[in-house]
Amino acid sequence: MTFALSVYRTTTTDPLARPLLDELAYEYTTRYGSAHDLSRYPATEFTPPEGAFLLLMEQGRPVAGGAYRRYDDHTAELKRIWTHSAHRRRGLARRVLTVLEREAAARGYTRIHLTTGPRQPEARGLYLATGYRPLFDVSADPESLGPLPFEKFLENPKP
Repeated sequence: MTFALSVYRTTTTDPLARPLLDELAYEYTTRYGSAHDLSRYPATEFTPPEGAFLLLMEQGRPVAGGAYRRYDDHTAELKRIWTHSAHRRRGLARRVLTVLEREAAARGYTRIHLTTGPRQPEARGLYLATGYRPLFDVSADPESLGPLPFEKFLENPKP
């Protein structure tokens, strides 16, 4: 059974975000031995007008989320894209990407930049499937590259 989804704009310090961020920290620690990236940026970088943090909600519970922050004057950087483990394989991360891209474009950004880790083939596949251009050799062993950068140019939002 599928329930209606809603977008909830909030902050990374909102208690509703804690389950997703905790699971993301666990995933990073399991795959890379550390979740230091989650504390690299202050929460204020993911707040308007230069950033955003959102949760995709279903029946009052967060099922996915993501954020962007200012990377430069024209570029937003995506961070914290995550789907709760009980809700994967439903296209939720794509929906989060779509909302973040639209909001970034509405704020005047013309480009998205992001990196994902070499041990996250699911993320790599998602970004390739949603029109992100890899800024690395896709035929190379990801482990030999380190973080995998991507970019995508945004269309101006329709009035």
